[in-house]
This record gives sequence, C-alpha cells and structure tokens, in this order.
Amino acid sequence: MIPAAPLSLQPPRWQQALREAVRDPRELLAMLGLQQAAMAVSPEAAAQFPLKVPRGFVARMRPGDPHDPLLRQVLPLDDEMRPMPGFTSDAVGDAAARAGHGVLHKYAGRALLVSTGSCAIHCRYCFRRHFPYAEETAAAGGWQDAVAAVRADESITEVILSGGDPLSLATAKLSELTTQLAALPHLRRLRIHTRLPVVLPARVDDGLVGWLQGLPWPSAVVLHANHANEFDAGVDEALGRLRAAGASLLNQAVLLRGVNDSTGALAALCERGFMAGVLPYYLHQLDRVAGAAHFEVTDARARRLHGELVERLPGYLVPRLVREVAGDASKRPLSQG
Repeated sequence: MIPAAPLSLQPPRWQQALREAVRDPRELLAMLGLQQAAMAVSPEAAAQFPLKVPRGFVARMRPGDPHDPLLRQVLPLDDEMRPMPGFTSDAVGDAAARAGHGVLHKYAGRALLVSTGSCAIHCRYCFRRHFPYAEETAAAGGWQDAVAAVRADESITEVILSGGDPLSLATAKLSELTTQLAALPHLRRLRIHTRLPVVLPARVDDGLVGWLQGLPWPSAVVLHANHANEFDAGVDEALGRLRAAGASLLNQAVLLRGVNDSTGALAALCERGFMAGVLPYYLHQLDRVAGAAHFEVTDARARRLHGELVERLPGYLVPRLVREVAGDASKRPLSQG
C-alpha cells in the first residue's frame, strides 16, 4: 500500500474538486436520474463549449427535474447550434476595447484584466464563450504587459479581475499580480468578478482570505449567482469568510429564460443573497452571444419583471436592470432602450 502524500504536498481541496468536475453530459443526467433527457443533449454544442460543473453544484440540482434552473445553466442543448440573427461571437465589443495583453479598457477609470480562460463551471450563456483566451490572458508572462498597461494610464483608479474566473488561479498567482499593482500609486480599488465562491465554496480557503486581508486597497467581490437555489450552507460560510476579510459583496445576475424569468425567482434570489451578506448589483439583459439565444427574455418582459421587483422589495434589494452595449461609456439602463 502506497502511503498518502504529506498534507503539504496534496493539492488544495478546491483544486481537487475542480479536477473532479463533471464533464460528460450523460454522466450529469444519470446523476440526476434524467437519462431520458439525454436526447436533448447536443454533442456539437458540447464539443464547441464543453460541459464543466463541480459535483457540489450538481448536488444542489433537483433530481428528476429536467427543467431545474441550475441544470439549465450548464447543459449543452441543440438550441445552441441554431444560428440566430444578431447573436455574434463578440457580443460586448471586447476586441475593440483591447488596451494591452489581456487588458480591456471600456469605462473611464477602470481597467479589466482577463486574468485567465479557466472557470470552475461553464455557463451556456457566457458572453466570452468564444473569446480567444489562448492569445489574450493578462496572467501570461507574469502579468508584466498587463501591469505595464495600467501603469501607463494614471486615470485608471480601479482594476477589475475577470476572465474566465480569476479565482480559478492559484492564490500565489493572484498575489504575484497584486504585489506588482501595489507599486502603482493611482490605484484605489480592486474588484473581482467570480462565480467560484458560489459554485465551489471550498475555494475560499485560508490562503485566499489571507491574500484579501493583505490587499492595500478596498476590495469588492462581485458574485455571479442567478438563482436562489445556488446558495447553501457551504456558500454562506464562504461568503462570511470573504466579508470577514474585508471584501464588499455584490451580486450580478443575468436574466435567463427558463432559469429566473419570474418575479418570484428574482425576488428569492435577491432575498437569499442578502441573507448571505450580498447586495444585488446588476440584473443583466442577456449578452447576445452566439449559442445563447434560447435564454433571451424580451425587453418588454424584462422591464415588467423589474417593475414588479420594485413594487415587491425594498430599494436596497432591487438590482439595476441594464444591458452592455459595445462602445457605450457605461452599462445602459434598460429603460433607455
């Protein structure tokens, strides 16, 4: 019998969970007792954008329910392969906003670093599902080009870590970046857009908490949760640790047909998030990326749902309804068309 490796040589629990993520649609459906639903799975869609979902997230799905809102977010379907007018590979104008290797500069004072192409989960509506990550990641070359781009523009006061998912990087790699950014006096804030604390709460380990506590700026962690069922006790604990580390927690959801396109679902998401210490931030209309048309909700219905939320919830629990329009100076409130 081969002895177990010393604890210090074993990979962190979250990295092991990433390696064990479900990648076969038929395995996922079998885990949920939905073998009969395999006919709806598209091998072509799965080949183009592979399934990836942590087993802990699968455990939050409802067995026997082919319409489960968490399952719908990850299962590759034939609908993805139907070309639709107006749906493109670069739905939000990332290519035009390039300001350096893996650096996007769309809005005044803020630079977004496409830190990695890796995620813990592959969401079928992802607006960067066609992004050329192999050529455009800020972490390449030890972050040098990305940091140089931020250093060269003193109007940038906030760095946004996005991806992919920045928390899929090892904490040492994140520390490598922030150590370099700390030498830039014009930076005032760090923002992290991530889904990992929700889909893989084990990522919020001692190392990550220590890194956050040591940052020289205030930090905001913007979570991406779309349904109240994504929260459980493990997520609550992880979010509590992020708050204790000094991070402000916000949630950015996408309005998705068949997932959260009802007043009840949206209200439950806002209220459940607040119970975990998260304030609603944005409710995004779908970015019109190729392969995601079956998730789209009409603008008229989106406005109606948002209006019902305003009537139902206190103002601090109502996210702003917006869409991203390539070339705009900010997110566009949906009421402006």
